[in-house]
Amino acid sequence: MSAPTNDAAAPRQATKVVRRPRALLRGVDGPLVQAGEMTRLALEVLWMAIRRPWGYWAEVRDQSFDILKLCWIPMAVSCTAFGLGAPGLQGGNLFSLFGIPERLGSFFVMASIREFAPWVNAMVVAGVVGTAITADLGARRIREEIDAMEVLGVDPVRTLVLPRVIALFIMTGLLDLVALMFGILGGYIAAVPILGANPAAFVDSLFNNLTTTDVWGSVIKTALFGLIIGVVCCYKGLHASGGPIGVGRAVNQAVVIAFAAIWIFNMVFTTILLGLNPDIQVYR
Repeated sequence: MSAPTNDAAAPRQATKVVRRPRALLRGVDGPLVQAGEMTRLALEVLWMAIRRPWGYWAEVRDQSFDILKLCWIPMAVSCTAFGLGAPGLQGGNLFSLFGIPERLGSFFVMASIREFAPWVNAMVVAGVVGTAITADLGARRIREEIDAMEVLGVDPVRTLVLPRVIALFIMTGLLDLVALMFGILGGYIAAVPILGANPAAFVDSLFNNLTTTDVWGSVIKTALFGLIIGVVCCYKGLHASGGPIGVGRAVNQAVVIAFAAIWIFNMVFTTILLGLNPDIQVYR
């Protein structure tokens, strides 16, 4: 009686072994499929914008005004506070140990212009505008408005997605210039009134190290952040399901995915920028 029992158990054990790789891939294939669909949506939007660059600029203008109205105040406050607190006071105290608090200006070329001003700008845009876009498109999806547009022959990607992505691409890059100024303002407050640095020396140290590559690299990187935010949030809104709870879930996922994609892209972009321009790593 014991031999048949062992023989019957052997196939079941083999089946479990065969199914393990599938179980491991089950949690990976979903994100990979979504990443591929987001890339396809980005390419589709880019092709539409190049092939027929008309008919959507009025909506782009309205979306751009909304982005500016909603984001510039929280972005300005966040950049000033972050510049004052983290690189301003922390870095300034380190420079003060060597008796050169004025050199904080050169440090802010790396800290503010290259890194935290674009980063804070993208976080604010994603948290304010990205969530609104996902909620709007998600509500349209569960109310079957997008399905009705498709039945009527109206392309929802060109009508709803394209203007929002273009507006985010343009305005996030332009808002970066404002974020840079407020970030440097936070460093100036930390260096001059608090640490007692000479204001003229702070400004000279800043502009002696600031290059055109730093500025255009910061603006282009932030504009691409806006493109990532637009594609991710529009994709999640278009694919929302499950009623109001599903819309809330889509908003949460859109913000998390956008943040992660921005951080990964920032690492790649910064590595390429510094590799192609080694002169900007020399402090004068």
